[in-house]
Amino acid sequence: MEVPPEMLDALAGWFAQSLSPDAAARRAAEQSISSAAASPGFALALLGLSASPRHDLQARLAASVHFKNLLRRRWPKPDADADDAADHLPASDCAIIKTHLLQLLLTAPPLIQAQLSEALAAAAASDFPARWESLLPSIVSSLGTAVNAGDVAATNSLLAAAASLYSRFRNAFDNNALRLDLKYCLEIFAAPLLEVFLFASRRLQAASTTATPLELRPVFECLRLCCEIFYSLNSIDLPEFFEDNMRQWMTEFRTFLTTSYPPPVEADGAPDALRAAVCDDLQLYMEKYEEEFRGYLKEFVEAVWGLLMAQTASPSRAQLAVTAIRFLTTVAESVHHALFGSPEAMKQICDSVVVPNLRVRDEDEELFEGNWVEYVRRDSEGSDADTLRRAACRLLRGLAANYREQVAALVSAQVQQMLSAYAADRANNWKEKDAAIYLVIALMQKPGATGGGTSVVDMESFFTSVIVPELQAPDWQSEPMLKATVLRFLKEFRDQIPKATALALLPGVVRFLTHESNVVHSYAATFIENLLIIKDAVPVPGVTTVTRSPRYVAADINPFAPQIIQNLSTALSYPDSYENPYLMKCLMRVLGIANIGGQIVHEITARLVGILMEVCNNPKNPDFNHYLFEALSAVIGRTGEQDPALLPAFEASLFPVLQRILVEDISEFWPYAFQIFAQLVNLSRPPLSQNYMQLFGVLLSNTTWDRPPCVPALVRLLRAFLRKIPNELNQEGRLPSILAISRSLLSRSSTEDSAFYMLNTLVENVGLDIMNPYISEIWSALFTRLQTRQAVKFVNSLVVFMSLVLVKYGSGVLVSSIDTIQPNLFTQILNRFWIPNVKLIRGALEVKLTAVSSTKLLCESAVLLDAAAAQWWGKLLDSIVTLLSRTNQDGAPQEQNDGSDVVDIQKTSGYSVSFVRLQYAGKSEDDLLKEVNDPKQFLVTSLATLSAQSPGRFGPIIEQHVDPANKSVLLQLCAAYNATIV
Repeated sequence: MEVPPEMLDALAGWFAQSLSPDAAARRAAEQSISSAAASPGFALALLGLSASPRHDLQARLAASVHFKNLLRRRWPKPDADADDAADHLPASDCAIIKTHLLQLLLTAPPLIQAQLSEALAAAAASDFPARWESLLPSIVSSLGTAVNAGDVAATNSLLAAAASLYSRFRNAFDNNALRLDLKYCLEIFAAPLLEVFLFASRRLQAASTTATPLELRPVFECLRLCCEIFYSLNSIDLPEFFEDNMRQWMTEFRTFLTTSYPPPVEADGAPDALRAAVCDDLQLYMEKYEEEFRGYLKEFVEAVWGLLMAQTASPSRAQLAVTAIRFLTTVAESVHHALFGSPEAMKQICDSVVVPNLRVRDEDEELFEGNWVEYVRRDSEGSDADTLRRAACRLLRGLAANYREQVAALVSAQVQQMLSAYAADRANNWKEKDAAIYLVIALMQKPGATGGGTSVVDMESFFTSVIVPELQAPDWQSEPMLKATVLRFLKEFRDQIPKATALALLPGVVRFLTHESNVVHSYAATFIENLLIIKDAVPVPGVTTVTRSPRYVAADINPFAPQIIQNLSTALSYPDSYENPYLMKCLMRVLGIANIGGQIVHEITARLVGILMEVCNNPKNPDFNHYLFEALSAVIGRTGEQDPALLPAFEASLFPVLQRILVEDISEFWPYAFQIFAQLVNLSRPPLSQNYMQLFGVLLSNTTWDRPPCVPALVRLLRAFLRKIPNELNQEGRLPSILAISRSLLSRSSTEDSAFYMLNTLVENVGLDIMNPYISEIWSALFTRLQTRQAVKFVNSLVVFMSLVLVKYGSGVLVSSIDTIQPNLFTQILNRFWIPNVKLIRGALEVKLTAVSSTKLLCESAVLLDAAAAQWWGKLLDSIVTLLSRTNQDGAPQEQNDGSDVVDIQKTSGYSVSFVRLQYAGKSEDDLLKEVNDPKQFLVTSLATLSAQSPGRFGPIIEQHVDPANKSVLLQLCAAYNATIV
């Protein structure tokens, strides 16, 4: 694989600059890399740089990360359609990558090797094994060579690649194709894996007492990787090879769990990392293959129990304890729970496993103070990295599933003992109270929870005597970890706190927003934000359904809003919290619910714009940035609609930063900026200012639409303009420009939704006098695309668009404009697409629109009222009845958007440009049929009127062409609305 040296040097320079603290240099480098990505051989150049020993390691690492992400995005997918295939890597590049990737991976430094392993897995997800038959034999052959040479480092590199390859078997949906792939892997790899495993085990036994920790670490890692692969290959079913050789695997597993290595080796952590992997494998077998595993169960329970009793200084001991407890929990929840059923065993579990692991450890305090983000992620968000606390409580819940009363008595006594210890020495025993609250959080039954909940205290008494005093204590800055646990208790049981009680406690919680601890003010913000999105079920009179109504409304939060906003603004200036997503999310929620005005609006707008100006220098926190834009849109939306006079102030504050985003090409923020612009346009009154008209010109440029993540936001902005200035389309060739953009969007399945949204917007807002010269052009584009794209999603969107044209311009215009393309084309479209697909339409407004337009076709269109079209008439009626008779159909009234469905951005290690809808910037869709309250009533009354004009004509058609079940529904509707088809 030859890559020109000058290309490698240029890439290395760009990647080095992409890590620069200088924003201008960084963006220039990113632009150069982005431009180079379009050139042939870019992926090969990335791989070449990753493997080039003469270049800087950081640049090589950055290149390997880029290479991994490139393969994830652009490696050819076997099921991709033609549109997506256009962006795939060339087949020739893929072939070269598959030829060289494994060997380059083996010689790369560890950090780069990890990235290349993931890149290999990304390519293998599509091509392995069918289109990469040489991969697994190459790995097995190289493994044999490495083992024969005693080269543990090379063995580990190959095992790491195999582990990445097989990881897909852990979580993939079980199907025949996956099982065939697994069968292929087992036939080639199962036996070599056991050989490598036994080789490494023998090597460990021979050297465990004489070798140094540094020398033994690769051997432990080799065994750990074997255990990881063991888990993957056994995840779907118990393979015959592993069942036949279970004794060998289990013998070695037990040896690893029961062998004590020299203290320096134990202190290194590698033995415990291996034991943790073994416990994972044991848990898998206990969960899935209990019958085959039961013969080994008792000895492994004893071995794992012994590990938990032993104390070491190993850095991996915490993770081992988590996996060990998880295994014991699985046993406790199984039919073998009697192993822990005696009072002595249960008390030992409580005293020796649960309580020690519930108390705050030194490591917890260090994490709380030194890395608050990770502490919150582990403690409150249920991260992938399980905690000892959570594992210990899960073990108790597992026991409670079969021994509820015994566990309740033990835990209740333990809670009281902890609280007594705290009362005796509050200054030194705060950890006892913290552990007691955590126990209650973990074990008390919560609303909607099923199983495992155990009542250990009287909740009202506990809340009054234990929780409330901490919220009202004068020394509210003291014991921050205890305060954080109290606030977490409030969050967990927020639904159960009566509204009056919650509002009474709110001032105390608001005070914690300015606590010096990042965790404490984050938990306070999270509780307030969670409180404001609670919804209660409200029965609807006369029907069996219920609606969900917000428990807290503007009138409830208004008295507290100024102080909450001020405290949040203060906390956002604290060290390490200036981009705190929990604070910004709370601010967003308060601004979206409370009624604020006057100086507060100007102050908070200026504060948010100032923060946005700052994060524009280096957008690195996707969650925070999303909530920041949501907060801005909430201020604009709620206060701007209430007081239009604020619009000039918003424009003066926001235009500079939004223009900076566009001019400096801060691509991460483009989708947000266009949504804010759309919101401002929606609030404006024609004629629009010159600034907006310049933006309109930018919007009509083809280059503006070249970024797919921006397209939905651009369509929103275009929609806002068309609502305000539809007649401007006649000038300066604007409408042809819009149609050209829509054709481009329509050509790709990934953007066709936006194309239809754009076309729908045109029809909704532009009169026939302006649209008429172009409507044939629109049909030509749509039907040309239909020839190659007949997916349900596309056809449904087409039916909705045709319905919109009918409702806005009339059935005659719809039929004649389509037949202009080709004589009788409308009847073909009706028969092949409209009639079969209208019954599949979803969405409240879409169901209403298509049902009413289809009814108008039945009763007004000469094409369908022709005697020769009787069959089509009956089939269309049948489809309309099917559409309207769906149970729990989507046509129910929509709840007003309160922003409670604001998305949580998936946390990633990087930052990719993507469209995320701003909920508070959303504007409800227009209902063009406000005069029609009930599409069912509209159908039967229209049919009754039509049939009265031709008595006896339509009854036989209904009898012949409407499904019997739908005929029954139709009769019921007629009776319900007092209509008669004669």
